[in-house]
Amino acid sequence: MLLRGICRALPVAAVATLLATTAAASPVTAHQRRDPVRWTGGWGSALIAPFPDFFGEPNWSGGFDNHSVRQVVRVSRGGSSVRIRVSNVYGDGPLRLTAATIGRAAQGAAVRAGTVRPVTFRGQRSTVVPAGQEAASDAVRLRVSPLERLTVTLYFDGPTGPVTFHPLAVATVYRASGDHRFDTDAAAYGETSTSLYYLSGVDVSGTTRGGQGTVVAFGDSITDGAITTVDADNRYPDELAERLVAAGRPTGVVNAGIGGNKVLSGGPGFGVAAVERFRRDALGQPGVRTVIVLEGINDIGGGEAVGTPVTAEQLIAGHQALIRAAHWRGVRIIGATITPSKGCPYPGYDTARGEAVRDAVNHWIRTSGEYDAVFDFDRALADPADPDRMRAEYDAGDALHPNDAGMRALAEAVDLDQL
Repeated sequence: MLLRGICRALPVAAVATLLATTAAASPVTAHQRRDPVRWTGGWGSALIAPFPDFFGEPNWSGGFDNHSVRQVVRVSRGGSSVRIRVSNVYGDGPLRLTAATIGRAAQGAAVRAGTVRPVTFRGQRSTVVPAGQEAASDAVRLRVSPLERLTVTLYFDGPTGPVTFHPLAVATVYRASGDHRFDTDAAAYGETSTSLYYLSGVDVSGTTRGGQGTVVAFGDSITDGAITTVDADNRYPDELAERLVAAGRPTGVVNAGIGGNKVLSGGPGFGVAAVERFRRDALGQPGVRTVIVLEGINDIGGGEAVGTPVTAEQLIAGHQALIRAAHWRGVRIIGATITPSKGCPYPGYDTARGEAVRDAVNHWIRTSGEYDAVFDFDRALADPADPDRMRAEYDAGDALHPNDAGMRALAEAVDLDQL
């Protein structure tokens, strides 16, 4: 169901009902529904359609052919078994995954000796994922600790066609020609990328004591971690996972941020609208119990830039659609206020009219009571002397995206008891 372009024409109740009625079923296969194991989202990524030249940064989303693709992720909590999820949501035909492995990460593309495990799907090493669908693997017996880094290697022995991917990994991904799934050294992996490919989740079961369920951080490039340190796991959801572990209640934390994403509309490279992807990327996560929503600055800035400004009423209607969908599923949903952008050099992101919309939406988030709770990310980052501007020590350099210190400030603004 496509909601792009129609949200502006519908009243609040119609938008909310339209999304909520689609939210009753998660996008899982019958095999997943029969799985007796209780899974928690250990790591995740929201994927988009292929975009081989991401605004001047080439990637591999055009396709693979006889390639091993090695991706390193950090799980937010521990357990005794793991599984991977492989997405072909934006493929133009069936995806044949020849084989896959998972193991404990070493340095770079290397894997710790003795930890590499084959991954199977319904008992078979290969699987075919139909276009528009996602496949979850069988459970792999591999005991992992909270915040441990794992390496997932996917091997494709033939052409894949266009790749469902995530452009802004803020992490190094490795590629080798041929089948190098079981290599523990990095010698064959001579090519690198900073995008993720096909891998939408790493789930954990048999979880460690304390905490339960999955928290999904849903948003745009700020949630995605744009301009934070590569391979450092300093995005705000990463910092939140660290806080939960330190507090003795490790909980699954999944990052469903997409750079450039908007509440009401989508576009090439930026993913589909939040109101369209919310069911899959947030409510479809295993064990989801809470979603934190940080979205809206791109609707404001993008609209101002092209002369079709969004109104506060339109943005609020989009947020209400997300709230209604979450509540339909019995999921707690928390609103995060939209962060400052004064001084941002990107067209449309620093206008008086846009700032008025941001203020109005933030006032509604804070005072309406429609979200189950509020995290005031705006005030966490704002300069006390100029509240429309981000504090200099949190600014990654464009007056819009927080640096590593700013990401820590966002994570500190989360009330753990509200999760």
